[in-house]
Amino acid sequence: MLTLIKRKFHNLISDEKFSEILTGSAWALSFRVIGAGLGLISSIVIARLYGAELLGIVAMLDASLMLVTILAMLGTNTAILRLIPEHLVKYSPASAFNVYRKTLYLVIGASLLTGVVFFSCASPIADKVFNKPHLSFFFALTAVFVVFKTLMLLNTEAVRGLRLIRTFSFMQIMPHGFNLLLLLLLGLLVSTRYVPVYAQLCAYALTGILGWAIMEYAFKKRMAPQDIVHSMTAREILFISLPMLMTSMMVFIIGQTGILMLGIFRPEADVGYYAIAVKLATLTSFMLQAVNSMAGPRFSELFSLNKTDELFYVARKSAKLIFWITSPILLGLIVFGKPILSVAFGATFSMAYPALVILVIGQFVHSISGATGLFMNMIGKQKTFHNIMFLTLIANVVLNLLLIPKYGIYGAALTAMVSLSGWNIATLCYMKRVFGRTTGYFPTHA
Repeated sequence: MLTLIKRKFHNLISDEKFSEILTGSAWALSFRVIGAGLGLISSIVIARLYGAELLGIVAMLDASLMLVTILAMLGTNTAILRLIPEHLVKYSPASAFNVYRKTLYLVIGASLLTGVVFFSCASPIADKVFNKPHLSFFFALTAVFVVFKTLMLLNTEAVRGLRLIRTFSFMQIMPHGFNLLLLLLLGLLVSTRYVPVYAQLCAYALTGILGWAIMEYAFKKRMAPQDIVHSMTAREILFISLPMLMTSMMVFIIGQTGILMLGIFRPEADVGYYAIAVKLATLTSFMLQAVNSMAGPRFSELFSLNKTDELFYVARKSAKLIFWITSPILLGLIVFGKPILSVAFGATFSMAYPALVILVIGQFVHSISGATGLFMNMIGKQKTFHNIMFLTLIANVVLNLLLIPKYGIYGAALTAMVSLSGWNIATLCYMKRVFGRTTGYFPTHA
């Protein structure tokens, strides 16, 4: 087995066509490991010092903020990842900056408007939707930070578009690092039990502002007076981004409906248990995200140059790398998941182990499928992917409504596993039918 892994890894690192993605992924992966570690430490601190209930409150507020943020983003965080490399290849850095700046202003305006609406609806959301009126202040406070979260997400993707590997890697750990730092500092200075909420929101604000400054500096260093600028209107940007908005919204709902519906039907502590299971299970996906962070711009570039064979070659190689690194993580979580939950977070968290196993299975299917969603968006098949996600969304909501009231976190985990596996398999089937090949890698294949 060890010899096989060494041989597979040697084949990957000796491949010139894949070397850029491999090098970038190594950086992104290293920093994602650090970020995941910081995130886990923060969760352990909250679980030990504040309890499962506060973990559940943070998870509900974070899921609600993400939902509103996705609406405010208008799909531009995915579109900018496609547009920046496209303009760099076809036109110039100044042209890419023109698109970035226009997108930035569009997003700021949309996020301010969305934040105001969210703020005005904070009390009804806390009282009528979640049946937790004591959280109305925190929903209102969360609304204030919508603009900062959108800045964070947009600029993180824009850095990916510029292929600033080390900068992107650093930006991955900033929200986790700021969160842990503020969690510890505020815990020493402030006596309120809601310190984890304040720390999380302030971390988003610091990351969003710093990301904006990084992008301004990075673009201005690349631009030249003679650069050719191909201007895009806001309408043209939205024509590309809005289908991606719907897809992003559906991906979010599929991934976070479990937390939101648990918040509606179950106590905060149950949400906390499930949130920890999700956090551990998604450790199997950080390699996927690390590789995709470098592969996305490369997909866009190869598709723009009409190099279809190389495009699928790189996609398959990416999936192969993901498989051989995530498999040990999958096995480790299944074998050691229960003691990890009990020792790190507390004995009561061991009840989340069955949910963890179910979630990990779904993450494994996601990993071996490759960059299905990103690939479809980068090659202009966002509408097809949107349709696949829409059907998955309907199934996800129905299953959650049927299973969560009766089975709690286990029903939420089963729904998440079925949904995640379902849309990946459906997308692979579409690729196979249209292109005769897929982005997936299975160990029985070459």
